[in-house]
Amino acid sequence: MNAVLLYLVQHAEAKKEGEDPERGLTDKGFRDIALTALFAHDQGVAVDRIYHSGITRAQQTAQALADQVHPKEGVSEADWLAPMDDPKIWVERLSHMHEDLMLVSHLPYLAKLASLLLCGDGSKNILDFKKARIVCLKRFDDGHWAVEWMVTPEMVG
Repeated sequence: MNAVLLYLVQHAEAKKEGEDPERGLTDKGFRDIALTALFAHDQGVAVDRIYHSGITRAQQTAQALADQVHPKEGVSEADWLAPMDDPKIWVERLSHMHEDLMLVSHLPYLAKLASLLLCGDGSKNILDFKKARIVCLKRFDDGHWAVEWMVTPEMVG
């Protein structure tokens, strides 16, 4: 079995609810995710599929990433990726998956998921997620996870 790569992405900056009830991305949000998506492309990131929560800001972020990364099986909405969902469901799913994936979601969900994968405790808040940040985790053959790398728009802009 080969190592599996998982890319966790917090959606890019979204408009305020009063400005846009759907909370689509701001111009800055589109610029930021374009920077990190281009970095991912330049690094040769290849995923089978990009999943997002279905919330507009996550969907727009996922599509911007797909425009650069070109996932083999496209972009799909998935359940259990909303801000307050239980990440244990995806921990279980990921333990059986053998393809490289990208999950585009929200806080506090991503912080809990990463902490569960890395140390088994979702309350630890091990990683400091920022908007449009990509965190690459690697699952080894024995099932443990480690941080491979991470990037923010400020690092590549």
